[in-house]
Amino acid sequence: MSAVATMMTGTVFATLVLQHRLNPTLDPHTQPEYRVLFKLLVRYLKPYGWLLAGVLVFQFGSALASLYLPSLNADIIDNGVTKGDTAYIWRAGAVMLTVSFGQIVASIIATYFAAKAAMRLGRDVRDDVFDRVSGFSEREVSSFGAGSLITRNTNDVQQVQMLAMMSATFLVTAPLLAIGGIILAVRQSVSLSWLIAVSVPALLIVAVLVISRMVPLFRRYQERLDVVNRIMREQLTGIRVIRAFVREPIEEQRFRGANDGILDIGRRVGSLFVLLFPAVMLILNITVIGVIWFGGQKVDSGEVQIGTLFAFMQYVMLILSGVMMASFMTMMIPRAAVSAERIGEVLAADSSLAPPPKPVSAFPEPGRVEFADATFTYPGAEQPVLAGIRFHASPGETVAVVGSTGAGKTTLISLIPRLFDVTGGAVRVGGVDVRQADLDALWRTIGLVPQRPFLFSGTVASNLRFGREEATDAELWHALEIAQGSDFVAQMEGGLDAHIAQGGTNVSGGQRQRLAIARAIVHRPQILVFDDSFSALDLTTDARLRQALWRELPEVTKIVVAQRVSTITDADRIVVLDDGGMVGLGTHEELLESNETYREIVQSQLGVEAGR
Repeated sequence: MSAVATMMTGTVFATLVLQHRLNPTLDPHTQPEYRVLFKLLVRYLKPYGWLLAGVLVFQFGSALASLYLPSLNADIIDNGVTKGDTAYIWRAGAVMLTVSFGQIVASIIATYFAAKAAMRLGRDVRDDVFDRVSGFSEREVSSFGAGSLITRNTNDVQQVQMLAMMSATFLVTAPLLAIGGIILAVRQSVSLSWLIAVSVPALLIVAVLVISRMVPLFRRYQERLDVVNRIMREQLTGIRVIRAFVREPIEEQRFRGANDGILDIGRRVGSLFVLLFPAVMLILNITVIGVIWFGGQKVDSGEVQIGTLFAFMQYVMLILSGVMMASFMTMMIPRAAVSAERIGEVLAADSSLAPPPKPVSAFPEPGRVEFADATFTYPGAEQPVLAGIRFHASPGETVAVVGSTGAGKTTLISLIPRLFDVTGGAVRVGGVDVRQADLDALWRTIGLVPQRPFLFSGTVASNLRFGREEATDAELWHALEIAQGSDFVAQMEGGLDAHIAQGGTNVSGGQRQRLAIARAIVHRPQILVFDDSFSALDLTTDARLRQALWRELPEVTKIVVAQRVSTITDADRIVVLDDGGMVGLGTHEELLESNETYREIVQSQLGVEAGR
């Protein structure tokens, strides 16, 4: 079955070689995207070789029926109509109807098999791209861009999927019709064959002239589509900033410029299509006129029978339609090749979070977090963001992290669940280096509340159960009580079944934070990590929430990043960061006495007296 997939994709590649002969700028051997397309099709069509085999069998049968029908028509005219033999007309007509019905059935079955194989190919490619992106660290996601990753997993996959569908039909039918039509047309009348020798090259020249101008336009179209998706995503995400700075007209103009770029390319492609089909019809009609004119003379002289003339005309139509199918495919292949290359870049990208050869899933020291001279440097950066970080948090302890903006607090927090890998030293969770831990087991021990809490579309309950699907309603309400969110959830229509819009846009920022905290609590982690997760709460709610956390979850280790000093004054230890380095470690009182950086942070928030 894999041989069938290879043969199908080999037909695509052979079409590219032919296209290169007609347009040398498109060399499948020197253009890497064509090799990627070939490999992608072979890899993902290989499991469905039985479907492709069915396509070949039924398309072959359909093509043979198409080629047989003109001969039957010629026999009816020559042996039935001209001789007045009604019985022969009925017999041959019945055979003709049977062949036509068989052709229709074979074509339907072949199209069904082709569609099924193409849809499964698209499904498998999307699954693999999604799985690969899911394993990316923030570094890879930032490198590609979220908008580009979405485009690659939707529009680009669709282009390859469409090519697979068309290849399984047109690229099988076209050669059969063209080659078989030429053989049978010559068999019908050798003296009229010169018309084919003129019309087919003329049609190829017109197709190549048009296609050679379409290929670069398709590449630019795909790039412009990426730009439109990126701009649209930026504007939707930053809509508040745009409105706050009255940038709507400028951003509208920016989007209009990108959109007009796609419009311009689409108009040029459409103009070429407008030229192509009238030109094709012109060549086709001129050929038909030539067949009738010169064939009529042959019929008049008795060299050719009238049925033979009609059969020859039909074969010419089949030949030209086969050539047109192949020409149409050559327009699709370059665009699909560009898309395949973009998909291949994602599939070939290795995550910077390499899985360990022997992942550890058991943690001998549950709840313990340790930074051992941890250092992290972003790729290409001259200086590390974090350098020589050394501290630990024992089970049940609360360790706070403070520092000025840009000190590296969020980066430090991201090292615990291994969103990034340290470039020096080590980070240990439960006594195991996170680089040696099984990621699923690691994440099960950690409940992360990010700096920007995100809620999924659904209900309050579905968002809370994102942490643990089997959680009961009573457990959800208990988590909400700890997170100080039970009151506003009870007031929402439906309570736990209240609707939550995508991103949680139908609740306030403070409510989103409390729901995100409740979700982490439902997860039942050994370690809770709060990345500035109390900033949207008022001081009273902040104090009540912290007291509930300490009271209800005394055995859970808590790592807290906070901007407000009042949030972390009762922490067991406070880590002070400044310019990527750890400049202080101790309790609130100890740091007030001994650490100038911490004292300045306290004084800036609580006043001079509080800093003494």
